[in-house]
Amino acid sequence: MRVLLVDDNSLYLEGLRCLLQENGIEVAGTASDGLDALNKVEMLKPDVILMDVEMSGCGGIDATAIIKRDYPWIEIVMLSVSQEDEHLFNAIPAGASGYLLK
Repeated sequence: MRVLLVDDNSLYLEGLRCLLQENGIEVAGTASDGLDALNKVEMLKPDVILMDVEMSGCGGIDATAIIKRDYPWIEIVMLSVSQEDEHLFNAIPAGASGYLLK
């Protein structure tokens, strides 16, 4: 399983990358926002994307909708510190497979 990690917090991104790799999960790459993720999907061909919901520029929900339109087989799990129902209610219709709190 190849995973693309997308988060605008570089410290969190690095910690998550290390945690996954230490547990045998292949991290195909990282992206700092939704636009960066869109640019890397074709090149990295991930099976799963762990995507932050709230990022400057292109946020996770907008990026998810575009990625799922073009690459419907990629599973996307949203990550957020927010427990607001609005994020969940927007993420699932955009194509997210799930939603996890950081």
